[in-house]
Amino acid sequence: MKIRPVILCGGAGTRLWPKAKKHQAKQFIDFGNWTLLGKTLERVKASIFDTPIISTNLKYLRQVKQHLKKHKIRKFKIVLEPAKRNTAPAILSTALIKDIPNKQPLMFLAADHLIEKIGLLNKAIKKNQKKLTHNNIFIFGIKPTMPSSEFGYFLTKNNKVSRFVEKPKEAKAKQIISKKGYWNSGMFYLRKDSIINNFKKHQPNIYRSCNKAVTKAKYKNNVYYLNKQAFTKATAKSFDYAILEKTKDINAIKLDIPWSDLGSWKEICKMYGRNKRNYFKKKNVFHRPWGSYVNLFNGKEFLIKEIYVKPKGILSLQKHHHRAEHWVVTHGKPKITLNKKYFTMKPNESIFIPLGAIHRIENPYKKPVKIIEAQVGSILKETDIVRYQDIYGRIK
Repeated sequence: MKIRPVILCGGAGTRLWPKAKKHQAKQFIDFGNWTLLGKTLERVKASIFDTPIISTNLKYLRQVKQHLKKHKIRKFKIVLEPAKRNTAPAILSTALIKDIPNKQPLMFLAADHLIEKIGLLNKAIKKNQKKLTHNNIFIFGIKPTMPSSEFGYFLTKNNKVSRFVEKPKEAKAKQIISKKGYWNSGMFYLRKDSIINNFKKHQPNIYRSCNKAVTKAKYKNNVYYLNKQAFTKATAKSFDYAILEKTKDINAIKLDIPWSDLGSWKEICKMYGRNKRNYFKKKNVFHRPWGSYVNLFNGKEFLIKEIYVKPKGILSLQKHHHRAEHWVVTHGKPKITLNKKYFTMKPNESIFIPLGAIHRIENPYKKPVKIIEAQVGSILKETDIVRYQDIYGRIK
């Protein structure tokens, strides 16, 4: 039996746009002729997978259908949530639809994860298929590349999950990594009957509400419209809290592959930094007295650039009316002014420059400084610079 991939595609991506009333959901952002949902749809074309099921909501239905068409996926099912209830009801509702047999292996994937070395992931999925039972769950761990407070972790004993740790502070993350902890990727692998048995045992309220929502769902053009009255009675809980923290039978599949949920501008900057040769165009390089910058990608209300500050180069002390900035240092040790603070940064460190903050980059050393910058805002032009001090005489 082939594995049925279920793509969870309901997230709003508000972390990237905290103050925007209208913002793009992360899975649909164009990062340069590709989106995270598009990459996920390409992944599930592998021979181990059956046709995909996409769990989303009415707001995103048009965009999901556009993506399916673009990626030439003609056979699919869409399950539409009538209200936000987190991942537990979303996962259960997709599993309960009629055309999934009871022993069907299901692979739950987030629509907004960037995964490389897909062959290793698919090999691990295939290898563990025979180990799936009527009540066990497999989750995928990613070997951490650094201590991060942006991801959840788990610890294992003999490949069984012994403990979950939700987004710890950096010092605690270091301890977890030293104990061979892994990032919790949010990918789950289990059979349909295991999902049903676990929800009946640990979350009977969610099971009853979702079962009714699916039974009373309207079905039209490959889309299940879940019953709103029943679905809204389901308790809003994440799958981690509802099931994973209650059941004992969780197996870990450990992977050492490049993975990110691009959940912060820091992660997005790093992604562009890793792949900058794909985005570099000579015509987008601009020279300044302090060095140069190159515009790597101009997105919808965001701009990614690489800043090069030559030795002894100093940018003007400045602020912006229409944009905030996120910086990730990739080379050198810049001295930073941020309002009344003055400090040095090192490679791999990041900083947020809020809208209206007075700031400056200086390079007092002999080695050049390189910074990947994400500008986020309504106007992303050089005209939106208010200079206070400038050693190159550019203040009018």
